[in-house]
Amino acid sequence: MGDVLAGFHAVWEFESDSVLIRYERGIRTPKLFQALGERRIPLSAVEEVTLTPGKRGTVALRLRPRVGADPLWEAAAGQLRESSDPYRLALPAERSTLAEYYADELKGLLTESGPTDRYLVAAPEAPLQFKAYDGKASFDGTTVQFRWSWTGASSAKWKAGDQSFAVAGLSGVEWRSPEVFEGHLRLLPREGGSARPAQPDQDPASVVFGLGYGPVHESLPFAAAVLEAVRTRGPVPAVPAPARRDPADIAERIRHLGELHQAGLLTDEEFSSKKAELLAEM
Repeated sequence: MGDVLAGFHAVWEFESDSVLIRYERGIRTPKLFQALGERRIPLSAVEEVTLTPGKRGTVALRLRPRVGADPLWEAAAGQLRESSDPYRLALPAERSTLAEYYADELKGLLTESGPTDRYLVAAPEAPLQFKAYDGKASFDGTTVQFRWSWTGASSAKWKAGDQSFAVAGLSGVEWRSPEVFEGHLRLLPREGGSARPAQPDQDPASVVFGLGYGPVHESLPFAAAVLEAVRTRGPVPAVPAPARRDPADIAERIRHLGELHQAGLLTDEEFSSKKAELLAEM
């Protein structure tokens, strides 16, 4: 086709085997779109094309991805608002005839349907990071790291210490939008183990969101990138030893451990053990 259709917040460029979506940058553009920048959607990843009336004199051209085709869509699990749907292009109603033409053209190019056995749409590239309420999450492409915040992390997470997870040891990612109650990102282990805490704020394999923490445009691309790595990559090389930390940071963490110890939240043995671990990192 080789044509371009411009709508609100995005421009769709149609090719014979894909749709290149370029998201605009601007104060009114959803932050998720700005974070994504652009995405190429192979037509083999599309299940359905629809054109429906929108709000306030608009129409919406929308692609529905096949199950399992897009890690971002899979991680979102239906939690995105309509205005933040990356597969939806809103246009003025007067352009409905043109939009209908493109919808019909796309429908004629679809040849596959049903669940896919691999991802067909690329996830955002690592490295990625975001700040949660109880810590900082980072992903370098092979390993997810959680570093707890002394002002927000629970005593259970402080007892467990900062966490590092190789994607080879994970089976998936659970993302609950920060725009709903108890938003969080939880890593799911590949093999079953001991019972895990039901509440994310007590689970060292989770970070919790909150007002201003873990926003959709940061935490969802992060979750998608981890999910893609988990599902598509095999065993990863051993994680190199972490760089030595700032002594001032370690001193602050030891001070906070002392507060937990004095409050009775850490036993003498737990306090001594965690203090020794931190001192060993200097």
